[in-house]
Formats: sequence, structure tokens, C-alpha cells
Amino acid sequence: MEFGIVQFTSDRGLKPHVLAPLIEEAGFAAYYVPEHGHIPTRRDAAHPQTGDSSLPDDRYMRTLDPWTSLAAAAAVTERIRLATAVALPVQSDPITLAKTLATLDHISGGRVTLGVGFGWNLDELGDHGVPPKRRRTMLREYLEAMRALWTQEEAEYHGEFVDFGASWAWPKPPQSSIPTLVGAAGNEKNFKWIARSADGWITTPGEDDIEGSVELLKRIWSEAGRDGEPQIVVLDFKPVPERLDKWREIGVTTVLYGLPDDSVERASGYLAKLAGKLGLAPAAV
Repeated sequence: MEFGIVQFTSDRGLKPHVLAPLIEEAGFAAYYVPEHGHIPTRRDAAHPQTGDSSLPDDRYMRTLDPWTSLAAAAAVTERIRLATAVALPVQSDPITLAKTLATLDHISGGRVTLGVGFGWNLDELGDHGVPPKRRRTMLREYLEAMRALWTQEEAEYHGEFVDFGASWAWPKPPQSSIPTLVGAAGNEKNFKWIARSADGWITTPGEDDIEGSVELLKRIWSEAGRDGEPQIVVLDFKPVPERLDKWREIGVTTVLYGLPDDSVERASGYLAKLAGKLGLAPAAV
């Protein structure tokens, strides 16, 4: 089981190319960032945490672009995985996004993980022309089309939302196909979607009683004929040794923690303290 850091990026926090090396040097294995292209000022969609249209944090409206952020991080690190928790692919053009991700994987040496969401903010999705009741199908097609571009010499895809004929597209990701994880509630509907269309699950914030969910996911994964085990990424708030031991036992692959990012001093101090609690060894310089 590995440990990573998720930064709620914003124009008020540390820049990714400043923070990412600190994360790597402290011994963590991954750096995750979110995506929100914009937040409509008037919304009907309720936020999952507040239960209404209010936002729990103004960084939702100040989030940095994830791909630019991860490219900046890639340029100043060598080992950590570069990932999203979560991105919203259906708000981009799939052919262009496939190129962006393949390029990021190319320049980082195969370190990209794509964490995606279905999108709770239906008003935000609507501004991109995404039909709310079809967003799961749209996301599935986007992922299938991008995988075709990543893996096939002459790629083509024909679906309801994505349609293109035989095409050339390089670079191909060094990983062949970039791992895709879905951030969503741990229920049967979402796990069936993951077993069909993704490589693993990212828990939602505060969802720490996951033993039954992991068991359900693994059963659905096996029944779908998938090989191996799904990747499981857990968003945690503070390390509790007994809980971490249990997560390791049931097959959690990565545990993520947030951090204060208003200064290098606070971030470095927090990372050192957290790494010590987790028993991580600083990376060799």
C-alpha cells in the first residue's frame, strides 16, 4: 500500500512545481489534483457535502487546470505518480484530451493515472453541453475512444457522443493505456460501471468504513471477468495505524492525504510529520 498527497489546487496555494518536489522528497508515492473549469454562480445542483447549492470551499471556483499543473510537476520530479482526483473528461474534447494525456504520460515517463468523476455539478456539465442523464454513457465513450487513440496504430471509434474514423495519433503513452480510476460513492451501480469501464475506485471524502464496499467491488470485478484486482484509492484525513493495517489487508492500493499549502514552510513541516507517522523514508537526493 502506497501513500500520496492530494492538493486542492488554487491560485492562492503553492504552485504545483513548488509543491510536487516536496512531496517526492518526503517519500510519498503520488500527487493528485482536482478539476473544475468553472462554477456557475447560480446552480440548482446540490453539493454532496453541503446538501444544497452552497460550496464548502471557495477553491472550487479557483482550481488550477489539472493538466498544466501535472505537467509542471512532471518537469521537476522523477518518481511520483501524477494523477487527478477527480477530472471531468466530458467537459473536454476527447481527441484533444487523449493527446494531452498521452503527452503528459510521455514527458513524465509513464507516471500518469487518470481519476475521473461522473460530475455532481450538473449546471457546470450543462454549460459544456453534457446531458445530465447521459453523462455516464458519455464518460464511458470518452474513455473507450481515448484508449483506442492510445493503443491502436490506426484508431477509430463510433458511438453516440464520440465518432471519428481511422486516425493516426502519437505519442502513445509509455504505459500503453493510462490507468483510469473512478471517484464515486461505493455502491453496486458505480462498481458495475467500474468493472466494465475502469481500473479501480477512488472513495469519496469521509468514506472510511469501506470494508464492505471493497468486498462488493471485488466480487463484481470477478463476476465481470476482470483479471487481477481493482486499484483502490482511499481519501483519508489522518493516519490511524489500526485502520491503515486493515486497509492494507483488504487490498487498498493507495491512501491520500490533503495538506496545508499556503507556504513552503507549512507544507514541508506537515509532509515531514505525516511521513514520519506513516514510516516513509525520505527520497534519496
